[in-house]
Amino acid sequence: MKKDIRELSTLSEPRRIRMDKKNRPIGPQQLWKWIVSAILVTSSTLAVRAAGLSKVEANCVVEVTCVSDKTYRNPFTEIELDAIIAGPNGVHARAPAFWAGDNRWCFRYAAGVPGIYTWKLDCSDTSNSKLHGAAGRIEVVPYRGENVLCLHGPIRVAADQRHFEHADGTPFLWLGDTWWKNLCKRMTWEGFQELTADRKAKGYNVVQIVCGPYPDENMMEARWENEGGMPYETRDFSVVNPKYFEYADRRIKHLVDAGIVPVIVGGWGRPQAGGKSTLAQVGIDGFKRHWRNLVARYGAYPTIWMVGGEARDAYGPWSTLAKYIKDIDPYHHLVCYHAPGHPREMLRDNDMFDFDMVAFGHDGMKTANRTSQLMQSCLAMSPKRPVLCGEACYEGHMQTNFQDHQRYMFWRFMLGGTAGHTYGAAGVWHAGVEGDPGIDPVYDWTTWRQGMNYPGSSQLGIGKRLLEKYPWWRFEPHPEWAEKDCFAAGIPGEVRFIYQPKRGIYNWNGTIVKNLEPGARYSAFYFDPATGRRFDQGTVINDQTSSLTSSGQYKAPRLPSPQDWVLVLECARK
Repeated sequence: MKKDIRELSTLSEPRRIRMDKKNRPIGPQQLWKWIVSAILVTSSTLAVRAAGLSKVEANCVVEVTCVSDKTYRNPFTEIELDAIIAGPNGVHARAPAFWAGDNRWCFRYAAGVPGIYTWKLDCSDTSNSKLHGAAGRIEVVPYRGENVLCLHGPIRVAADQRHFEHADGTPFLWLGDTWWKNLCKRMTWEGFQELTADRKAKGYNVVQIVCGPYPDENMMEARWENEGGMPYETRDFSVVNPKYFEYADRRIKHLVDAGIVPVIVGGWGRPQAGGKSTLAQVGIDGFKRHWRNLVARYGAYPTIWMVGGEARDAYGPWSTLAKYIKDIDPYHHLVCYHAPGHPREMLRDNDMFDFDMVAFGHDGMKTANRTSQLMQSCLAMSPKRPVLCGEACYEGHMQTNFQDHQRYMFWRFMLGGTAGHTYGAAGVWHAGVEGDPGIDPVYDWTTWRQGMNYPGSSQLGIGKRLLEKYPWWRFEPHPEWAEKDCFAAGIPGEVRFIYQPKRGIYNWNGTIVKNLEPGARYSAFYFDPATGRRFDQGTVINDQTSSLTSSGQYKAPRLPSPQDWVLVLECARK
């Protein structure tokens, strides 16, 4: 009985679909008889739902498990299994399945449109009657919860090719955090939940996390392990450890349950010991096996794929791998790569990437300037793509780049036309714990909990909340609105944001606003990007009775204090 059960789970709570030996859904009466029999025979307990066993809510994940009668020496490499799925409105998909240990195979699926979906298994071993040709169906019903990823669907590029949105068109302002090594066992399950709750409360909606070779580590290091052990037993990724991925599953699912999009990184690209990149050491076939496993396990979630960290042509055929991901992903999730330089040049064959991610370094203002230059270059290129910073100047990294620098980068980049921003903190990105920073050589001994509480993470969340009060997705850069070394964006005649960076320590001079429209009438306030406090500055009117110059220049009153400020002008009713 036990081996013939097929499992179903949603984002919020596990549910189960049961299949008989002929791969048919089991009715409640038959299921109850099986349960009673199992209890009598095994004395084990088994919790079941009395109703809705074959239903899943829209944009939630159903998992179907099938059991093979045949035993393979290495199931991970000997066969491939797909579920061919058909649904309403002509929906047709081929979802890869993954080997779950023993003789079990699973596929996961999620759909945004309610209706009946049928599935049929296609196995490369056509003689395996338990896998090849097995069939069933799933009923998708409307979602009734509050998770934004289920309410609005996964993330895509908007029609303007400049920002992101959910599947239903709801704008998505990317605020990411960097958790490269947080699937390892240094980060305990309890710690992972604590960090997730902290970032959710601060407004983060993206986490970049590596599921594969880590940065700054050699191949097959013991530091890769989680509670289930190593992900693979061989360097060429030909022998998988399903237990590792079961524990990884729990963490990826937890992020989604919290409304956070996991950006799953398949591995790091920079050369390791011996001068070879991870892709060169594993081989393209091994990395394809790895990515098929990732797509099978996490593709049903609203994820984004990052093909590699610090990937470039000199480090291996990363573009070939990206094309493979595109081919096997039935959900057409966004694909990017972490570019240690110009995103359009590090991988010259990059037509398959959906947005440009700049990831330049950690050298303070030098990095901020270079990152901004690269992003502006990307924004000017064709075809148009969203652009964002994927790594720059982690807060506290080697005791540098603290919260004032984090605010500067966020506001400069966001008002420069980017689609979002990814933050990073010492301790957090490498899952540092007391006595083990998780990196060698050691950059710093910050623990993840210390890094979690750095103030910059809260201050970027404050900035995101301010932007979300306005139609930020319609903002465009307007450097002509501000003085040199300030950054401005907004919607002419509706709203203007001007970020004035920190100047001299005793400099209270007010922000200069240029080129106000004739007849414009704005209400103005200073916004403290460190605390969220608001200081109203009254009404600004550009007409013959105002004190503005003929060129429409306005000098705001003196700053509340000599620090960095955001001046907001919003259209005021007459």
